[in-house]
Amino acid sequence: MSLKTERRGIHVDQSELLCKKGCGYYGNPAWQGFCSKCWREEYQKARQKQIQEDWELAERLQREEEAAYASSQGAQAGPQSLTFSKFEEKKSNEKTRKVTTVKKFFTASSKSLPKKVIEEKSIKPGQLGRERNADILRDLKGLFAPPWDIASPAEVLCDKLRDLKEAKAPSPSLSRQYSLETDRVSKDFIEFLKTYQKAGHDVYKLSKIFLEAMFHKRESNIDEQSEFTQDFYQNTADKLQMYWKVSPDKVEKVMDQIERFIMTRLYKHVFCPETTDDEKKDLTVQKRIRALHWVTLQMLCVPVNEDIAEVSDMVVKAITDIIEMDSKRIPRDKLACITRCSKHIFNAIKITRNEPASADDFLPTLIYIVLKANPPRLQSNIQYITRFCNPSRLMTGEDGYYFTNLCCAVAFIEKLDAQSLNLSEEEFSRYMSGQASPKKQDLEDWPADTCPGVKQMHRNLDLLTQLSKRQEHIVNEAKKLEKDLIDWTDEVTKEVKDIVEKYPLNIKTASQALAALESENIEDDKLPPPLQPQVYAG
Repeated sequence: MSLKTERRGIHVDQSELLCKKGCGYYGNPAWQGFCSKCWREEYQKARQKQIQEDWELAERLQREEEAAYASSQGAQAGPQSLTFSKFEEKKSNEKTRKVTTVKKFFTASSKSLPKKVIEEKSIKPGQLGRERNADILRDLKGLFAPPWDIASPAEVLCDKLRDLKEAKAPSPSLSRQYSLETDRVSKDFIEFLKTYQKAGHDVYKLSKIFLEAMFHKRESNIDEQSEFTQDFYQNTADKLQMYWKVSPDKVEKVMDQIERFIMTRLYKHVFCPETTDDEKKDLTVQKRIRALHWVTLQMLCVPVNEDIAEVSDMVVKAITDIIEMDSKRIPRDKLACITRCSKHIFNAIKITRNEPASADDFLPTLIYIVLKANPPRLQSNIQYITRFCNPSRLMTGEDGYYFTNLCCAVAFIEKLDAQSLNLSEEEFSRYMSGQASPKKQDLEDWPADTCPGVKQMHRNLDLLTQLSKRQEHIVNEAKKLEKDLIDWTDEVTKEVKDIVEKYPLNIKTASQALAALESENIEDDKLPPPLQPQVYAG
């Protein structure tokens, strides 16, 4: 079997890791194969299309309402009767219900609705339809204004700053007690920004305003919070380059510090939120990996020899790094764990093959490491990095490359089947159900320098397997013997019963001859006398 055939289920062309729009950046399965930049563009297009459709629907509803109102005015000429008043009241209630439904469809809640309903009671019945439709259109225009009519994030942030200055009472988000790590990160962030003077001061204020805005958005959809965060990253980076003339290298350092500062505070609110199905996905992936514990190096064509002590150490370090990812709070630190894990994998392959590792060797080995480690909350960590990491890190560089490969590895594990491992459907089903396990390597095939402890461990495992089979055989034979004894007892009992019924036992009385033997002998006087002992003198 050729190498190409063996890897038909694992090999991923490196071009598939790039954005499918062809921009040259790394794509992500969470963004449907797009990079973060192209995904936001596609998302905005889809959103604008939906806004246009909703706007057309609102205009059509307005025309229908106006036509209905005109027809009712033509049919009701003269003073309004009591019946028409009741009809108009019923119509007003129906329109109020429609308006409430439309607003609930477009917004999370509407606190001003009761006030509008009260005001509508004072409006003349003839003007009620047109006024309400105009309110709908105004609300839609405010909610779904095109991007060029929406205030820029910088203007929004400035407005937020003015509101904060005018506010008398401090916000609850600012008065909460920070942990020791949060305090340390804050001090480090302030010390770092001191070197940038005016730009650093403005960056700190923008970051605080962003945190305040995120606090008010804590009940919003996680995707909206993610988009808001990505916009903040992009606008801040642009402002650093355009207005404050910061070099690109320093911009990257500033953005890393900003990410560290804000995500340390937002972590417990945006990591695996209850409004998403991240936890459900975590359990599904964890159960899937646990069911694939039997997958071997040979099945994945992994070019790693764990019998080499140095390679074994690299594998252990890679597993440790990928598990450690869950303990980090900042997306950049989680990416660093993935990067360290990947570098250990490349080193293990290099030591095994005595040559630099290729990308085709890296992905199968990464899949094997993930199966061995079964990292906790894997999907939640991937989603957290995707939503709140600085997009420039995911689009380019080694961090973005390794993260994209990890996403591909998880997607491969979720879709892994018999063909991917070059197994038959029957073998795959038996392995997955636990009815069988792959054949272990014979001890004679072990290299001469293999650790004796490893050999002894495999000997013990083989002995335990044999003992288990023997015990199972003995138990089956004992049950069979017990059944045979029960059957034999029943058969003997039946035969004895049949013989007794066929030949009954009759007991007769004693005969006269036997009775005479037991009676006294009347002719004993005719018997010779008994012998007497005689004594002889010597």
